[in-house]
Amino acid sequence: MSWAFLRDLLSGVNKYSTGIGRIWVAVVFLFRLLVYVAAAENIWKHEHDEFECNIKQPGCENVCFDHFFPVSHIRFWALQLIMVSTPSLLVVFHVAYRENREKHHNQKLYKNPGKIDGGLLCTYLISLILKTGLEIFFLVLFYKLYNGFKIPQIVKCDIKPCPNTVDCYISKPTEKMIFLYFLVATSCLCIVLNLSELSYLMFKYSIKCRRQGTGQWGQWHLWGTPKQAEVLLVHLAQPPRSPIPPSSPKCRAWLQVPEKLPIQVCYNC
Repeated sequence: MSWAFLRDLLSGVNKYSTGIGRIWVAVVFLFRLLVYVAAAENIWKHEHDEFECNIKQPGCENVCFDHFFPVSHIRFWALQLIMVSTPSLLVVFHVAYRENREKHHNQKLYKNPGKIDGGLLCTYLISLILKTGLEIFFLVLFYKLYNGFKIPQIVKCDIKPCPNTVDCYISKPTEKMIFLYFLVATSCLCIVLNLSELSYLMFKYSIKCRRQGTGQWGQWHLWGTPKQAEVLLVHLAQPPRSPIPPSSPKCRAWLQVPEKLPIQVCYNC
């Protein structure tokens, strides 16, 4: 299976990520994707052929293997890797939307289309929540399917068409157990990184919004058509030399807004 598309996706996400997000990309690429491709695939490559039972009853081995391994470990992890990386496409698509919007209007609408703020911040937070939820879901699903995070050396099977209880042997159980623990640990690490980045962004922008709300000059809010707003901006004077109290009736006096201009102005002093 070719993983080039996932590599390209992670490379694109890396450009729009925070520092913690770049660590997440590195963990997924180095400790999950490369380990999966270089080692895990080869270990579980012939798991069905190497699964043996101490009876030659036709169909017994197949039924027992299907019972103890309803989904191949290697396919399960491939699906998990794809699913937890997919929410990052939301961020890539949102940045592409911003860039396309600037081309459509033929003007600079954003300081940086890839900067995490406004709507892109919401998209980024949603992608983090989805990635965390999917990681937890797959860990719980794995635990339920295989009765824990373990690979026994021998399993006992009494499912028809087996005539009685038979012993079935799993190949390379110790080696598989080591890689199983490693992949589960990296999955838990990704959950911690996602939660850390989510907390960091929420804390950072809550502090930023609080500072803007209590800042010296506050924010402008303009209502009207783009042309009216452009005319208004021409008439805006420089901020006063001393801050104006919020309760002062002169709070808007220095704006010099033309009386006939049909536009509303609100300034949060």
